[in-house]
Amino acid sequence: MRLLHTMLRVGNLDKSLQFYCDVLGMKLLRRKDYPGGEFTLAFIGYGDESDNSVIELTYNWGVEKYDLGNGYGHIALGVDDIYTTCEHIKTLGGKVTREPGPMKHGSTVIAFVEDPDGYKVELIQLKNQNSAAKQESAAKLVTK
Repeated sequence: MRLLHTMLRVGNLDKSLQFYCDVLGMKLLRRKDYPGGEFTLAFIGYGDESDNSVIELTYNWGVEKYDLGNGYGHIALGVDDIYTTCEHIKTLGGKVTREPGPMKHGSTVIAFVEDPDGYKVELIQLKNQNSAAKQESAAKLVTK
């Protein structure tokens, strides 16, 4: 078995595609309208569905907003430079709801952004040499 996709219901498919594709750098892999059911499915991700888990955006025609409830958590994306990524997201009009920094009770550097429907996307700093100095600086600021 392998994870194929995660489905999110969205109120404005064009805004959601702009966020996930233009702001977060995913690709639209396939999109299909279902006139009989009055919905559209769009599959997005960082690679082909045959090798990668993807996100299915479901737009039910005429539904502009959903109650997100309190059971949903977030989608997590690994990034090479979380600080630059957050600045880039802000430049593109994205909403950073938690600035990069070490997670509470841990050392992993994380941040959160929000999509147009209010779904949370966690950014997790991947370990690499380029970000080590920034992580160290952030950790020192938190411990002071």
